[in-house]
Amino acid sequence: MRGLPPAAWAYVCGVVALAAGLIATASFDDLEWRTLAVLAVLFLICDSAPALLNVERARVSLSFAASLATVVLLGPAGAALLGVCAIVTGQRLFAPVKRVFNGAQFALCGYASGVVFIALGGQRFEPGQVDWVEHVIGPFLGALVTFVLVNLLLVAGILLLSKQATARELLSASGQLAFGCLGYGMFGLLIAGLWSRVGVGPFAAVLVLLPLFIARWALEQTRAQQQAHAATLAALCQAVETKDYYTRGHSERVSRGSVMIAREIGMRSDRVEAIRYAGMLHDVGKLGVPTKTLQKSGSLTEEEFAAIQLHPMRGLEIVREIGFLDEALAGIMHHHEKMNGRGYPMGLAGDEIPEFARAISIADAFDCMTSTRSYRAARTVEEAVEELRRCAGDHFDPDMVEAFLNALDRDPWVPPQPVVLPEDDIAETTQQDHDDPSAPIRVDGDDIPEPGAAGVPSEAPAEGAGGAGGPAGKVTGDGVRQ
Repeated sequence: MRGLPPAAWAYVCGVVALAAGLIATASFDDLEWRTLAVLAVLFLICDSAPALLNVERARVSLSFAASLATVVLLGPAGAALLGVCAIVTGQRLFAPVKRVFNGAQFALCGYASGVVFIALGGQRFEPGQVDWVEHVIGPFLGALVTFVLVNLLLVAGILLLSKQATARELLSASGQLAFGCLGYGMFGLLIAGLWSRVGVGPFAAVLVLLPLFIARWALEQTRAQQQAHAATLAALCQAVETKDYYTRGHSERVSRGSVMIAREIGMRSDRVEAIRYAGMLHDVGKLGVPTKTLQKSGSLTEEEFAAIQLHPMRGLEIVREIGFLDEALAGIMHHHEKMNGRGYPMGLAGDEIPEFARAISIADAFDCMTSTRSYRAARTVEEAVEELRRCAGDHFDPDMVEAFLNALDRDPWVPPQPVVLPEDDIAETTQQDHDDPSAPIRVDGDDIPEPGAAGVPSEAPAEGAGGAGGPAGKVTGDGVRQ
């Protein structure tokens, strides 16, 4: 929280002042201090072990359960007072200003949800209460939604003002965060029910710890599984990049560029994660292309060119059994299609090309152009931007090109450093690049026919054919294959 902009400091001070004002003016005459003390201990235990989510830097505090139980058992004033406990949280790495802000925002969340609970006719669980659905569960759900909404809005405010996240990033992550918060909040109803209706009293806090930490364990397992997925994909990417020393890091940068486009056009967070995977694995099919073909310095034969055209399909064959990739498979399969229908492997055109593939193709070409290759130096970002604009509508989806360029305005692209070949090894390098729209692959024969109907190029195309539905065509004077 160091170095906060003045607007962020003003926001923090405003939130803290509002919380302090509510607590100072609240009445605690009927407050059950023994109940508050037990719930405060539960709050601190839960808050010291937050659940990490798959959303970057996001975590959900288990203390939601204690806060929501307090809403039912002690009302708005008690819930607000409990929230202040976040100042002495067990998360020791938090800076003092962050602890104070968290305490204030938890107090405001508790107070607001308590007010909603009462407004909806909420009452404590009573042993003889008949209509407990109307008087407890219904109002509790309203209080829970209020607590989560106020919490997300207050946290989003400080993240935006401190420029730690953009509005688009927060929107894409809000779904999973809200789901986690709502899930933990429901444990508050369990605590309140055990405490009042079943009559176990303070022992309810002990009973609920086990299911709470089991839920936390389940979330941690989900996160660990996703990290294992990422490690597997990274290993595949590394295997691909061993075929060409110059392409180290290319898959990671294409993944980043694809995510920039996805967020700019408003994809859901789960689809953003899927396109991240697709970007990482877009060239995995190179593993099925002979190394001598990729590294050939002269013109390719038609058979060699057909092998290049087949690499998206090879990629699909390699990863199709990885269940969690889902929509990412379409991006891998079709990232070399063109808007004019002269791409490969299927010759799709316009909206026939999957959305993932249209985004990946832009990030792929842009990174290639701004990276050093064995046959040329890297182009500047400005030159690559101009090339994308020139190819928009013909090769690339113009709307996605604009989305990418808008994203670049906020998050500038940092081209990779020029590759330094190792002195003690002979690095194998590709002499041509199928990803570079301004430097097409050279194919034997001066008169490559225009593509016919969409189809899959064969392993050994007939004499004079460039592969049905592939990008065969004459190389024009501007250097882009038409």
